[in-house]
Amino acid sequence: MRHPLARALGSAGITTVDVAARLDVDPKTVQRWISGRLPYPRHRDALVNLTGWQAHDLWPSLPRPADPVTEADEVRIIYPHRSEAPSDSWARLLSRAQEEIDILAYSALFLAENASVPALLRRKARAGVRVRIALGDPAGKHVADRGAEEGIGAGMSARIRTALVSLVPLTSEPGVDLRLHDTVLYNSTYRSDAEMLVNPHVYGRLAAHAPVLHLKSRRDDGMVATHRASFERVWGAAKPAKD
Repeated sequence: MRHPLARALGSAGITTVDVAARLDVDPKTVQRWISGRLPYPRHRDALVNLTGWQAHDLWPSLPRPADPVTEADEVRIIYPHRSEAPSDSWARLLSRAQEEIDILAYSALFLAENASVPALLRRKARAGVRVRIALGDPAGKHVADRGAEEGIGAGMSARIRTALVSLVPLTSEPGVDLRLHDTVLYNSTYRSDAEMLVNPHVYGRLAAHAPVLHLKSRRDDGMVATHRASFERVWGAAKPAKD
């Protein structure tokens, strides 16, 4: 598997020669970093600024600082756009689930099209994790409205139907439940136990162009709890996909 630094540079369209010139180092040094050698702190900071990735996404083995004592500090990472978050962020989050996975979105097509994610959800369900997925009703009014907002019209319904092709078969597992909702959805949320990725919806913009917040629950009335309550309300009004 390619080193995260290599993927970050590739997604940003930056070559090793560019990095060497900007950081005033030898291109062979950059190649060593891509091969796994840990750069000096000043170079790590420069690479974070250069790629837009977080340090722990570029070098997962870095020691993490002690958790802050403030219980309300639930925000772990903020990505300015979903498209800038590491592509494996969702799979890594879901892989850590021991008890529950909740997914709330209109289509979540970017996950359904990733072959590793449905397989991961199936494995988690077989390991005893409860998996609940709530997607938009392709025939729903609010899905049509959201498609119009994003400028893709009926494309939103088509995206949901495409996602269902990959996700509906998961319902053959006893631990997986899939429902369809017709809700004005202000955020897409992806929860793995106490952690959650939240993708706010911005009027007239694709979800991939909106921010993503990585949250971790620290209190019973915090942000994760608020989004969990929202999920439960949508889930309670949603209908089984098989219907």
